[in-house]
Amino acid sequence: MAEPTFVFPGDNIPHDKLPRSSNKSVPLKIGPGLRHILPDIITPTVAGELCVDAKKNAIWVEGFGGKYIPTTGDQVLVTVHHSSIDFYHCTITPHAPLAQLPQLAFENASKKSRPMLSVGSLVYARIALANKHMDPELECVNATTGRADGLGELKGGTVFDLSLGMARRLMMPDPVKQGGIVVLEEFAEKIAYEIAVGRNGKIWVDARDVKKTLAIGKAILETDREKLSIDEQKNTVRRWLNYAGL
Repeated sequence: MAEPTFVFPGDNIPHDKLPRSSNKSVPLKIGPGLRHILPDIITPTVAGELCVDAKKNAIWVEGFGGKYIPTTGDQVLVTVHHSSIDFYHCTITPHAPLAQLPQLAFENASKKSRPMLSVGSLVYARIALANKHMDPELECVNATTGRADGLGELKGGTVFDLSLGMARRLMMPDPVKQGGIVVLEEFAEKIAYEIAVGRNGKIWVDARDVKKTLAIGKAILETDREKLSIDEQKNTVRRWLNYAGL
């Protein structure tokens, strides 16, 4: 992995740090933590690690800690706070406004067959709309295909809190090569499990066994907290596999 680049408010991002997409028709996408000052200055608004995705021609800053700000398109883990006639009102983070999840925003949902979620239910959802003037709106269905694509209510398992940076690394298309995360790949050789990672700093893990589920979750938390290298992650996985009796 290349050495990380850390930036601070007031810096100017050098042009050689910008992603270089092979597809010249893809515009540069400036993500969270950056501001574009015309004509060609890009400057950070928060302190953190400068991140790029060449395939998407995107650049953003992964802040040091901080709060999650709901962003359209993000997949998040939420809990149902309460319901009204047409919506489930869900908690994304303790400090953010409750998000609205339409009761028909599920695969094959109708007024007769919509899911019946109770207070405290865990849901994997996508943020369909987010801006500072309105409460966030969620969906659990792809508006184009009508399919859930893995979204919806999650049952069983355990939820663990992560840093926002770790959540983003786990959600990269290739967490090993792009994020330097091998924990999940190492566990997959020994344990069958399901996960759902929320951009709001949460991960749901279900290995159908309490010890195995805790082993995976604790190893991820340790990797996040201790900033473990790839070799250190492999050693950590071996130790937690031993804890799980494997």
